This record gives sequence, C-alpha cells and structure tokens, in this order.
Amino acid sequence: VRGRRRQRPFTHRLLDLPWEDVLLPHVLSRVPLCQLLRLQRVSRAFRALVQLHLAGLRRFDAAQVGRRYAAALAWLLRDAERLQELALAPCHEWLSDEDLVPVLARNPQLRSVALAGCGQLSRRTLGALAEGCPRLQRLSLAHCDWVDGLALRGLADRCPALEELDLTACRQLKDEAIVYLAQRRGAGLRSLSLAVNANVGDAAVQELARNCPELEHLDLTGCLRVGSDGVRTLAEYCPALRSLRVRHCHHVAEPSLSRLRKRGVDIDVEPPLHQALVLLQDMAGFAPFVNLQV
Repeated sequence: VRGRRRQRPFTHRLLDLPWEDVLLPHVLSRVPLCQLLRLQRVSRAFRALVQLHLAGLRRFDAAQVGRRYAAALAWLLRDAERLQELALAPCHEWLSDEDLVPVLARNPQLRSVALAGCGQLSRRTLGALAEGCPRLQRLSLAHCDWVDGLALRGLADRCPALEELDLTACRQLKDEAIVYLAQRRGAGLRSLSLAVNANVGDAAVQELARNCPELEHLDLTGCLRVGSDGVRTLAEYCPALRSLRVRHCHHVAEPSLSRLRKRGVDIDVEPPLHQALVLLQDMAGFAPFVNLQV
C-alpha cells in the first residue's frame, strides 16, 4: 500500500532478556560450564553475563571445565560467595594454598569439599576450612600426604557438622589422631575411610566403634595393624554399620566377621568356605561335583 511506512521486523536478542530472572536461572544453568567459558569470549556483555553466573554458583567441579580453564581457578571463582560444593581433584598437580584459601574464606556455607590427591596443599588449607566453613559435612583428603595429626585435630575441633571423611592413604595419621577424631566428632560420623594406612590399628578402630553409633561405612583396606579385636568391637557398638572394607587386613579372622555377616553388613572379603569352593570349582575335574550353595 502506497504511503504506508514499512515497519521493521521486531527482533529479540538474547542479551535483551532479563539476566537474573530469565537467563541465569533458566538458560545458563542448563549450559555446560565449559561451554559458558567459551561463550564469554564472544563479547564484553557475554563475559559479564558469564561472570555473574559464576558468582552465583553453588557447585563447582573442576572436571566440568577442563584442564585449560581449571588452571585459572582463582579467576573463575573470584566473585563466588554461594558455593556449597567444591570438587578440585583434577587440580591436584598445581593447586596451592594461595589459590584455594581465598575461595574458602569467601564461601563459609561450603558443605562438601573434595581435594583428593592435591599434594601441594598444606595445613593452611585445612585451617581455613576448619575456621571458615562450620557447615562442612563431607571432606575428601584421599592421598594427601601432608595431612597429619595436628591438621586433623583442627578439623575435629571446629567442624561440628562433619559426617563423611576420606583419609585414604594419609599415612602420617596414627592411632592417636583417629582416637581424637572419634572422641570429638564420632557422634555425627557416618562414613570414614582410613584405607592404605599401616599406622592405624585396633586402638583407633575400637575408639571409633565406641564413639560412632551412627557409623554406616568404614574402609580399613590395607590397614595391616587392624585385627579381629577391632572388628569385634565394631560388631558390638555400631548397630548402623552397613559396609566394612577389610581386604588385605591379614590379622582379621572370619569369626570376628561372622557376627556382622549375620546382620547383613556388606563385607568385601568372602567367607573362607566360599573361597575354597570357588578354588575347587576352578580346578580341572572338580567343577562338575561342586555345589556352591553348600
């Protein structure tokens, strides 16, 4: 029609949508973190949007961002103040106290922290956790050789909500440190791993049993000093126990495990009779005559 002005088509741009009401909760929350980190290179506006998203993160797992970006941890989390879960095992080769302590200080509501294999850290990190994160419930320090009795005491004294603790291969820890942990925080502990530590023996296990009535999972794999006395005490004092790992604990005899088996506790070592029958079944000439249901 002549004289009528042609109207321009109305177009929407992504960044025109409300950031905090639409983009952050309904769009960016569904995009993998590694993709968001690439998106921020598009423009300054996208960079600001992604940084706002990072500032509001409640869970950060370094495995989701790739090694390239994980190395920029301090930058990625410089504004984060709402973190509840932090998983940094992929950063084990380079993560230092200088990288991590400021992040911990800004996030006192952290409930879960995974630092497995992070060998460049020190007591300073655990001190920051103990002092600044009173709601901490789950902590993994597996294969952190720097964890010693003094560091563990700080956690036991200042983390009243602690429920799950992984101390696998923390070989500096001895019975005294585990006894202290049991006495201070045993009432709330539900899961504990002391695996691959030849310094842990029956004294620690018995104290755990007497002070941890809610204990459900205990891993003693490779604790060569643990014996039947410790296991019997577990059977007597830990009614909530659901799984026990005692593989390579050569001083733990079957009679001490039988009471737990009758209760349905999952044990990673088969009864001797079953082991013998399986061995016979594998031997030529015996397989047709062996009934494993005996």
